[in-house]
Amino acid sequence: MRAVQCIATLLLTVAPGYFQSSAAAAEIRHFLYTSAGDFDHVKSRLENRELAGVQVLFNWKMLEPEKDRYDFSGVEKALAEAESHDKKFFLQVQDRFFLESARYVPAYILEGSEFGGGLARQVDDSEAASPKPEGWVTMQWVPAVRIRFQALLTALAEQFDGRIEGINLPESSMDIDRNKNVSGFTCEAYFEATLENLTHARKVFRKSLVVQYVNFWPCEWNNSEGYMERAFEAAMEIDAGLGGPDIVPFRKGQMKNSYPFFHDYRDKLPVIAMAIQEPTLKYRNPETGKPFSRQEFIDFARDYLGVDIIFWSAAAPWLN
Repeated sequence: MRAVQCIATLLLTVAPGYFQSSAAAAEIRHFLYTSAGDFDHVKSRLENRELAGVQVLFNWKMLEPEKDRYDFSGVEKALAEAESHDKKFFLQVQDRFFLESARYVPAYILEGSEFGGGLARQVDDSEAASPKPEGWVTMQWVPAVRIRFQALLTALAEQFDGRIEGINLPESSMDIDRNKNVSGFTCEAYFEATLENLTHARKVFRKSLVVQYVNFWPCEWNNSEGYMERAFEAAMEIDAGLGGPDIVPFRKGQMKNSYPFFHDYRDKLPVIAMAIQEPTLKYRNPETGKPFSRQEFIDFARDYLGVDIIFWSAAAPWLN
């Protein structure tokens, strides 16, 4: 671990241009990233020959509108559209939301007493006296919730395993108001629940790729609790991939959390798949003062992080 931390410290002093493209480096595959609601508006971009596929986000409620009644018609439609363009398809199953009005889990999860309320409020500073609300996270640390979420993953695998390129679970980062007693929550319980869901996804999806997004863990900074290291070790052991929602070259926060581990485990995981979403496009290169270019994103992703797949926001300039 000391070696990994030393690498992180060293890289903070190195200019992003230090890592140059290598002919020997594996070729990154580029996917379009979008939500189910926006897919019809951006699907024409699949005609771009540089795209290998598309990643589409579906929330839990869309996939299970009522208990044990699954509706995968939207996934089938998007998959068929991708296949018509000879593109691969990645499914992201979303269980956390970043608007106060977004509570997109099945109604029975919110109503059943065994689910503890179903959703916990996300905040922007969990330790502040009056933290600002920032949406909701599904209470996966409650066993009854986790059982239902894993049932959804099983149903998805029965219909799509081997037909889709892969499935990914949402980012590990989240914060709830720690000034309040949230049913059953501890940081350890949240961490263990995340790994249990990943293990289940890998068990039922035997042919398609499985990816867990990891960027930060609650209650941890710089692997202080060992969560980040344990997550990478667990993924390696079960042959699952890892990734994250943001590629930002040498960003200090990520360099103190997930980035050094991606670098260290780049040849130990079956796939590393990371996204460049709308907020990511706004970050600026401190050397130039300009937003990072497409090539700067790619060079860092490939030469330091070891990324195999990049999911690009439809707002990326090169796609427009």
